[in-house]
Amino acid sequence: MEERKTGFQQIDYTLLFLLFVLMCISLLAIYSGSGQYFSNDPTYYVKRQVIWFVVGIVVMVGVMLIDYDLFKNFSIPLYGIGITLLLLVAYSPLGVFRNGSQRWLDLGPAEIQPSEFMKIFLIIALAHMLYRVTANRVTKDLKSDLIIVGQVVAIGLPPFFLILRQPDLGTALVIASIMGTMLLMSGVAWRILLFLGLSVVAGITSLVWLHNHNFELFSKIIASHQLDRIYGWLDPYEHQGSFGYQLVNAMRGIGSGQLHGSGFMQGVQTQSDRIPEIHTDFIFTVIGEEFGFIGATILIVTYFLLFYRMIIIALTCNNLFGTYLVSGVIGLLVFQVFQNIAMTIGLMPITGLALPFISYGGSALLTNMLAMGIILNVNIRTRHYMFETEESSM
Repeated sequence: MEERKTGFQQIDYTLLFLLFVLMCISLLAIYSGSGQYFSNDPTYYVKRQVIWFVVGIVVMVGVMLIDYDLFKNFSIPLYGIGITLLLLVAYSPLGVFRNGSQRWLDLGPAEIQPSEFMKIFLIIALAHMLYRVTANRVTKDLKSDLIIVGQVVAIGLPPFFLILRQPDLGTALVIASIMGTMLLMSGVAWRILLFLGLSVVAGITSLVWLHNHNFELFSKIIASHQLDRIYGWLDPYEHQGSFGYQLVNAMRGIGSGQLHGSGFMQGVQTQSDRIPEIHTDFIFTVIGEEFGFIGATILIVTYFLLFYRMIIIALTCNNLFGTYLVSGVIGLLVFQVFQNIAMTIGLMPITGLALPFISYGGSALLTNMLAMGIILNVNIRTRHYMFETEESSM
């Protein structure tokens, strides 16, 4: 028996409230961290972020209005568009080189970062592929599992390597996280996942060996600026005058926040311009220094509740395609939150990943809002039954 609800009743208002909380935290942190860059207009970045939020909300609502089942029809064209844009970044005059990497496309009035949108296109493509393969397989055996892994790798590796070439290791790792999460949800045997995990460990071990015994070959695999970041992560105080400078000052700021923080607009590290790009990649430093352990905990708990609601939506969805879409978004957002916060406190190497819904930025924010639109879309079109059986949920 179906429990009937209207579309508005199906909307997860808890999820929307948590998103609103993140928006408020974002505007406060951006205002505090970016005011130093424009003394004549300290609200410059805040006003632009508000515009991006408004555009993002429109995009989110637009995605919600389209039945997500129709995304299957566009999975291949969207994936093709994403690959084409990445190729244009790498091999056309439209590619913009900045800060040691080529990640943007110059479209005249605006610049876009195709790798951000490729994340969503990849999720849709993988969800469609996994839906077709897992929904139709009669028996679950090693051969069918290997076919699934092979198809996921075949779809995921082209954008992974094109993004890695830019170079953008952070976003490439997000692509890998999406692939891993969706493989986990596909029901592939644990021994295959364990083998893949051990292969990654073996690859990292090989790189360490090459660094110590064949540095010439190692330098052809790992770019010099990426190696500098690793040195700055492993021993930031030894390199605090160069590539450890940003991390050392970030940790000093977060540590000085203690329990209550130094107060809004009162952070020494935040307000002294000692941390480059503090309103983007290192915005967690603003929260940790000025709002302390309490403020950082509120942010992390908000993220935890957001992900909890997403997991509930994935588990209660009775459509495999919808479940795969939600699991891909979870893999996308969880890794970015973990990596961004971890790199500001020295637990992970520094990458150019923004903190979802908090950091200043247009392409990344639009991508995340689009992802939230997919989550809400799946939720409002999930039919709940009072007496649900396995047959009724197929």
